[in-house]
Amino acid sequence: MNIPYIRSGDYFIPDLKLPEETRPIGKWGRMHREYLREYHPIRFNQLVLSGDLWTYLADLNEQAQQRKESLIAQMQSSEGITEALKASDPMGWTQRMNNITARAEEIIREELIYNG
Repeated sequence: MNIPYIRSGDYFIPDLKLPEETRPIGKWGRMHREYLREYHPIRFNQLVLSGDLWTYLADLNEQAQQRKESLIAQMQSSEGITEALKASDPMGWTQRMNNITARAEEIIREELIYNG
């Protein structure tokens, strides 16, 4: 390996830099980070030491968001929740959408976040 070093007094310290990642890790990335930290510390440390943790969590967050949107759309169409229902019964539409959102988030937690 060719690692650059910086001289600090009598010592040579490795000049390590983390990769630049600008995407946020979001809600799902934070949840998975805490899960890894508590239940899979070796995997968590490997990701931290390799500098890939933030990228891994940002990718996971994007996957979870896309999966959530897909699940909500599928559940909406299968249960017949339309814009017409929203116009005629806004409170009923809100209740059903909250129910669908909660179920979709539970599925994502089981499939993506707490899967190990």
